Amino acid sequence: MAANRPDARQAVLEAAGELFTGAGYAATTTRAIAERAGLRQASLYYHFPAKEDILAALLAETVRPSLALAARLVAGAAPAAVRLWALAYADIGLLGGARHNLGALYLLPEVGSPNLAHFRTERAELKAAYGRLVAASGIAPESAGIRTDLVFGLVESIAVIRRDDPALDVEAHVREGADGVVRLVGVADPTDGLRAQAHRLLAPLAD
Repeated sequence: MAANRPDARQAVLEAAGELFTGAGYAATTTRAIAERAGLRQASLYYHFPAKEDILAALLAETVRPSLALAARLVAGAAPAAVRLWALAYADIGLLGGARHNLGALYLLPEVGSPNLAHFRTERAELKAAYGRLVAASGIAPESAGIRTDLVFGLVESIAVIRRDDPALDVEAHVREGADGVVRLVGVADPTDGLRAQAHRLLAPLAD
């Protein structure tokens, strides 16, 4: 397989995602990734000079779609609880529905590496977007920071739950998780009407 073939980079990411979440990041070599991807090791380095660069690319996949959605929702005019439910639903779905449990990689000590600073910045930006929606819900300022911490932790908990129960019902967890986020903020009890409004906000993503 040629190094510049369009699907070579994705083949590396697919192989690395499987190995990092299965065998473990530290135990996985670039040679093993290249072999799983059907590439020569030199071809892998054409796309990713180091194993940490592969990790960075995988982590980016777990946060950038939600960050783009968050920017749109924060700027929206729908009730804050509806926008918060929509963001949590999509974000939990992204982490829970991916082929490999990439959210579990957040727990790696390597995530603190200087080379992964951009991922940490984007993840902090996503958390800040949750914080703006929490604040827009009318939460008292002295409680908003704590509620945001709890909301963000609830959303990302899907990775640990999925790790412990690979056969979990992801869709049920996504729906209950989004409900739980709104309840945690304490401004509204999720109703079918709220969920329907939130799904309308997400509808353009499905087109």
